[in-house]
Amino acid sequence: MKHVMRNGLMALALVVGSMTSATAQVSVGVWLPGVSIGINLPVYPQLVAVPGYPVYYAPQMNSNYFFYDGMYWVYQSDNWYASSWYNGPWGRIGPEAVPVFLLRVPVRYYRAPPPYFRGWQADRPPRWDEHWGHEWNQRRSGWDQWDRRSAPPPAPLPTYQRQYSGSKYPSVEQQATLHGQKYKYQPRDAEVRQHYESQRQQAQGAPGRSQQRESAAPRQEQAQPRATQQQQQQQQYQQQRQQQQPAPRPPEEEDRGSQGKGSQDRGSQGKGSGQGQPGGGDPKK
Repeated sequence: MKHVMRNGLMALALVVGSMTSATAQVSVGVWLPGVSIGINLPVYPQLVAVPGYPVYYAPQMNSNYFFYDGMYWVYQSDNWYASSWYNGPWGRIGPEAVPVFLLRVPVRYYRAPPPYFRGWQADRPPRWDEHWGHEWNQRRSGWDQWDRRSAPPPAPLPTYQRQYSGSKYPSVEQQATLHGQKYKYQPRDAEVRQHYESQRQQAQGAPGRSQQRESAAPRQEQAQPRATQQQQQQQQYQQQRQQQQPAPRPPEEEDRGSQGKGSQDRGSQGKGSGQGQPGGGDPKK
């Protein structure tokens, strides 16, 4: 009996493990407009380049806030988040899809390090392999091995966003338009491109006034054909009624018909008068 229970528990563990693994593989990016992750920036943050890395960090913030390859990144509550605007909306990024250059940033540049960072070397990256486990380390093998001389240059900061703060901070729909107009940089990292494109597509699909106007136009176009069909049906109905009515007679036939009818009327009147007179027959006889 114990042997059967042990095998059953092992099978259940394998199923749960496979489900967890599948979830980790598909959790690339979940965009959360309007959801707070504990960060609210009233103004554009001060960003400083991490020496030797294509990454910026925010030294004056009490948060693990970075900028890499055209996007902002935050490590909060054991989750990574990304956005193309400095104050969100943020998309949650699974451990399998975090860019390697962010994983390589030394511990000292995390301004709000979690408790499990304690004891780790400040000039070394966090021990993600220990934290996320052996399976993650196998999939991200070599994440901490690289030639510093081959590091790409940092992406330019989208400083145009400084003018959009407080109440001027744009909506999700406006963000995509402004970013496309004012920031021409395209991500080089394949993973960043995927996150960037996913957020851009979802921003374009966000409900807005322009979409409401666009959705109203087809309804107007549909109403016009419906009105035209009703007019055509009315015209057909009138034509059918005209065809069912008798055709009008020519004026001459009408005159002759009226004269004949008049003579018939006079004859009937004369006949009636003859029958009604007493001299029509001699009652004495």
